[in-house]
Amino acid sequence: MDGASAQALFAALQQRAEELGITLRAPPPEPTTCCGRGCNGCVWEGFLDAAEYWRQEALLQIAG
Repeated sequence: MDGASAQALFAALQQRAEELGITLRAPPPEPTTCCGRGCNGCVWEGFLDAAEYWRQEALLQIAG
C-alpha cells in the first residue's frame, strides 16, 4: 500500500460505513515530514501501519 491507495481505501470504507449509518473514526493523516532519504523507521512506515490498523478496525465495524 502507498499513500494514494491508502487514501482511496479510506474513501471507499468511509462511503460504505456512511451507507450503513456507521460513524468511523478519522483515518490517520498522511505524514508531512518525510525527508525522502529512505530512513529506517520512515514516517511513511508508521503511516502505513496506522492505515492498516484503521482498515482492520473499519472492516470490523462495517461487518457488525
